[in-house]
Amino acid sequence: MMVGMGRQPRGDKVEWASVLAHRPEGTHPDVIGRFEAAGIEPKQVLEVLSDAGDALYAAALAGGDNWSEPFGGPLAAALLAAEISALAAHLNSRASALRAAAVNVLLDEYSAVTVGAYLGVSRQKVYEIGRGEITNSYLEQTPWRRA
Repeated sequence: MMVGMGRQPRGDKVEWASVLAHRPEGTHPDVIGRFEAAGIEPKQVLEVLSDAGDALYAAALAGGDNWSEPFGGPLAAALLAAEISALAAHLNSRASALRAAAVNVLLDEYSAVTVGAYLGVSRQKVYEIGRGEITNSYLEQTPWRRA
């Protein structure tokens, strides 16, 4: 599906808040401002996040002078790629928090040396991993599961 084609049917409106749910709320106005200045709508961002940037990557890999045009041009492509990176960073943080929660449960039953051997990390790294904390500030579902 080409990005930015046509209008959204009624009731299918995509809101910035849901598209940018992986970003801290205080950053939304600046991010939205950059997107809107480049002519990017929330639905376009959701489409790119929903395929984790696959179509954007394929277009860039195929090359050509106008590879970014279906996405709104080079500025839009750069902003969309940055948003994929922001989502990936959020998911990495979420995975780290999950790992911390699991490691803390393991440390209730096993020594740090044993946990480290299971995970392939040092005893010191086990304690470092265990410092993380799971919170409700992470996405419950990735965009590709919501789309």
